[in-house]
Amino acid sequence: MDKAKIRLSPKEAELVIDAGWILTKNDIMQKAGYLLAELQSDQQQFLQSYLTLFPAEVMKTTPKISKGENYKGLPWLVLDYPRYFEKDHHFAIRSMFWWGNFFSCTLHLAGMYKKMYEPKIEASFTRLKEEDFSICINDDKWEHHFEAGNYIPVKEISPGNFREYITNKDFLKLAKTYPLAQWDCAGSLLFASFSAMIKWLAD
Repeated sequence: MDKAKIRLSPKEAELVIDAGWILTKNDIMQKAGYLLAELQSDQQQFLQSYLTLFPAEVMKTTPKISKGENYKGLPWLVLDYPRYFEKDHHFAIRSMFWWGNFFSCTLHLAGMYKKMYEPKIEASFTRLKEEDFSICINDDKWEHHFEAGNYIPVKEISPGNFREYITNKDFLKLAKTYPLAQWDCAGSLLFASFSAMIKWLAD
């Protein structure tokens, strides 16, 4: 093996003997989990008023918080609720914390649920543009980053292009991000996006 691959840089040598930064990272991840757990509670309470307005199988699902250490090399936490993933038919709202990047709230529809809600999403074009949402233009439905080729702000496209992005894929993802610097109000911001999505679909 090339010894250069195992030799530590000065920065790495400094960090490897410092346990404090790992312990701080663990504390931050725990607090992000608490934030999503509190958001989950708010979402469940809010959805009680909408249970009869959405497909029963979707509303029967329970929330799920997942975590990992390596989405593009960085830790993450995700709250999925509602969450219905059955073969090619998906209905989910995903609230995400991604270390070093952002908080995000994403509506993910695929298969029959995408077809069911296409007209309501298309009718929400102006609201989505004004509220700074983005639409996924990627062919890979499981990418969450906001780099070029994955999402494009709705305000940057025409109603016709928006319609094409909705109709030309078997899935639809609409998302909004918030900077990590807004940590103290992130729960409220994510809940605002979540409740807005529910209202668009229920109207």
